[in-house]
Amino acid sequence: MKIIMIILSFTIMLNAGIIEKPTLKEAYSILQKENLEIKAATFDVSIAKQKEKKVNGKNWGKLDFIQDISRSNDAGNVFGFKLSSREATFGDFGAREFMNATGANGGTPPESAYTTPPHDLNYPGNRNYFQSKLRYEVPLFTGFALSSYSDIMKEMTKIKSLDRAKVLNEKRFELKKSYYNMRLLESSIANLNKIVENIERLESMTKSMIEVGYAKHVDLLEVQAKKGSVVRLLGQMKANKELLLHYISFLLNQKVGAITLPKSDVVMPELSDTKVLAQNLDIKEAESGLVVRGSMLSVKDASYYPTIGAFAEVATADNTFLGDANKHKSYTLGARLTWNLFSGGIDSAQIEEAKLENLKMQSQVALAKEGISLKLAKIHTEIKSSNDEIRSLTQELKLADTIYKNYEGRYKEKLTSMSDVIIKQSAQIQKVLELQIAKNKRNEKIFALEKLANEGK
Repeated sequence: MKIIMIILSFTIMLNAGIIEKPTLKEAYSILQKENLEIKAATFDVSIAKQKEKKVNGKNWGKLDFIQDISRSNDAGNVFGFKLSSREATFGDFGAREFMNATGANGGTPPESAYTTPPHDLNYPGNRNYFQSKLRYEVPLFTGFALSSYSDIMKEMTKIKSLDRAKVLNEKRFELKKSYYNMRLLESSIANLNKIVENIERLESMTKSMIEVGYAKHVDLLEVQAKKGSVVRLLGQMKANKELLLHYISFLLNQKVGAITLPKSDVVMPELSDTKVLAQNLDIKEAESGLVVRGSMLSVKDASYYPTIGAFAEVATADNTFLGDANKHKSYTLGARLTWNLFSGGIDSAQIEEAKLENLKMQSQVALAKEGISLKLAKIHTEIKSSNDEIRSLTQELKLADTIYKNYEGRYKEKLTSMSDVIIKQSAQIQKVLELQIAKNKRNEKIFALEKLANEGK
């Protein structure tokens, strides 16, 4: 009993995480959450959103805290430190030495009093310097460059979202195609199994006829050879089923043991050309690219405008950290205007380049629409051709089935040879395969139409 429990536990562990018989709708839900390429595209969208926030944040300026810590005996530094901390005295200028040179009676100082370098000013002692500063800088006007960059990043986020939608659309297309390919394989396998049953019945009948002398041993060999051929073909189809399951597992990023097949053939969607063009992701992406080019032109135009920025800062300084901070505080307010008046024609060349890029993008949008229209016309023609081919092959398969049954009966009555029966059976098998190929082609074209319209349902 203990051994049985261990075996059961091991079996459960092996089957953990295996999805059994998901419907196409359930597979769509798993695909969107688990497919690795879709996840990567989702990260790209999130990255683009952060870049958009980064550009928008520049409109709010920046606030910095700056802490300087220094120690120096350089005359300029020491005097500057004292002046910044509001502690400079006349003594720092050498006033004591000057007064000593003039004498206590305040008489006229000698010429040397003015020409002798003051020792206290030129050779000060070491001094520590701690300055704490808050500085806020904000752009007031950038010639519309910042707003244009914000528009660009907004469109770039949209383009990344469209890229993700294209990946999702592509993976849905592959998943749906795999599901319906599996349905066609199962249908073909069922038809071939019926053919195998017919061959086995023919094999049994041939053996009986050999026993009573109505058939030859070579007839039996022909039947068995054909049976081996069909069984081999069945094996190939079953191997293709396994490959399809592996591919579906790859798309869903989870092990899939089996799937629930669609109940009906692919239905032709009601999609007008106008709707396809309105929903097509390539066209939307090209149109977003055109918006980006327009914003880039605005960025280049900004070079003709001045830029204006403002700043404000508060600071305190002392020879100790935050020493007498309130007493030594200071503030500064300011603004700056920068206007490039001449750049050797570079600005005008950049604007002309941006205009040409914009015109080029307009042509690419028009080309994308014309290209999609051409694809639509081609797909509609191919679907119509496939429908005609399927109708014809369906009738031909019915005829091949009838002919085979007729020849099987005629062989039983010794009115035809086994070779003729095998030939008719080969024609029957050929029609089964041709019908599968034709249905595959039709399905792929319908899926391609849905893909162009971003109709992943």
